[in-house]
Amino acid sequence: MQRLFPLLSKGRSAEAAALFADSVSFSIPHPPGIPWVPEVDSAQGMRTFFELLQTHVQAKEFDLRQIISEGDDVVLVGRMVSEVRRTGRNIDTAFALHATVRDGLITRYHLYEDTYAVAKAYFDD
Repeated sequence: MQRLFPLLSKGRSAEAAALFADSVSFSIPHPPGIPWVPEVDSAQGMRTFFELLQTHVQAKEFDLRQIISEGDDVVLVGRMVSEVRRTGRNIDTAFALHATVRDGLITRYHLYEDTYAVAKAYFDD
């Protein structure tokens, strides 16, 4: 997990995806029609997700405030600000990411964020 965000901040999707297992439990609740959240169940799917995310959203701020770890599970809590390229509007949201790491590979990536803020930044014309 420690290597994931530095790789993503540099746009290195393939290397970030290599941190994931062949089978991944992926979940990001989101409004219908958000183009950067595909169906994902593998490391290759994570690469697609990261590439779509970089195509549609520009990261502006990432503030990791807390890491909680127990066994294979890690929960990251923080705040992120991203600009939706299509609208120029910011998504400013607190987040929690529940990840599981087994045998050195990430097997779970469940992200929780303010879906209203996502919808407002992407759809609100």
